[in-house]
Amino acid sequence: MMVTLNKESMSVTREVDVIPFRNRLKEMATKIGMGLVNQTKLITAASELSRNMLRYANGGLITLEVVSKGRENGIRLTFKDEGPGIANIEQAMKDGFSTGKSLGLGLPGTRRLVSDFQIDSKVGVGTVVTIVKWKNG
Repeated sequence: MMVTLNKESMSVTREVDVIPFRNRLKEMATKIGMGLVNQTKLITAASELSRNMLRYANGGLITLEVVSKGRENGIRLTFKDEGPGIANIEQAMKDGFSTGKSLGLGLPGTRRLVSDFQIDSKVGVGTVVTIVKWKNG
């Protein structure tokens, strides 16, 4: 069972909002003793998801949580937007698929960088992406 130890939310509605979010994320990861490689993977994944939120939904809300499961600590991030939603999640999770003018590596690449990845999206309602990166994994 996962337990939340610390929780806060940040609004990301402009590109400049990504910087304090990334800084806060790095602080939290450092505080729990996450190594540099895992921090880099987490921050890269978080940057990609926050940019997607800005690009496709004009921003949204990110919840940052320090979580624990047994003796393992990690960080859970929830990205929630009220954008157009994703019509076909299975297709969006394939390498090379993009509705924009990108390489289409964002969502599948993000999934590879983190320990847990969940996405829920409803067309016309919005998208929620939750990722977890464990300190040692």
